[in-house]
Amino acid sequence: MRGTAGSARYDGLADWYDAQLESAPHRDQVLRTHLPAGAGLCLDIGCGTGRNLPVIAELGWTPIGLELSADQLRLARSRSDYLIQGDAQRLPFRRGSLSMAVSTWTSTDVERFDWMLAETARVLRPGGTFLFYGVHPCFNGPHVETGPEGSRIVHATYREAKRHTSSPWWGTEGIRVKAGGMRHLPLAEFMNAFFDAGLVIQQMFEPDEEPVPYAIVVTARKSAEPATQHE
Repeated sequence: MRGTAGSARYDGLADWYDAQLESAPHRDQVLRTHLPAGAGLCLDIGCGTGRNLPVIAELGWTPIGLELSADQLRLARSRSDYLIQGDAQRLPFRRGSLSMAVSTWTSTDVERFDWMLAETARVLRPGGTFLFYGVHPCFNGPHVETGPEGSRIVHATYREAKRHTSSPWWGTEGIRVKAGGMRHLPLAEFMNAFFDAGLVIQQMFEPDEEPVPYAIVVTARKSAEPATQHE
């Protein structure tokens, strides 16, 4: 993915990125634990190389993957026939046309997470469900230095809500360096994006793969009230 400049950032990285996900089996487990079984269409927003799509199908849904990067979609085609090249901030679906949507590890790639969630709410039916799994705003980002025994040092740059193209703690390898950085959202900005979109949070969960969580899971439902749409 992801976002207006996402194609340039992720094109050319798909094979490397997909190989990194081999060592992340917790992604499948999070989906199997928190995505309810169902029927009908389930949109995977920012589907990347499509690793979520077979798991979504196992749970009874018909998965549709949306991804901006053509290189990522090249690999996703081996995992699903239902793919769309498009922007998470401008979803090509009618208002109220879906009952389920998921998105994983996208909040740091889109330039406007609030626009992405406003669009998600727009295409969901009232009462429709959205499952988000991604970067923990507090303990993962350009402001975080990893310490001994799984500890994290949170630096004052936590409040710098912007795209960070470098960080003293990123080293010389890894996805953030290869993809040209990340868009950091402090916790308040992250949470307000759900509230402003009219997505009512049902549950939050911090996976426990590490002593200090680096990821967060949010399950939300679309309010029956109309959400404010971005310009």
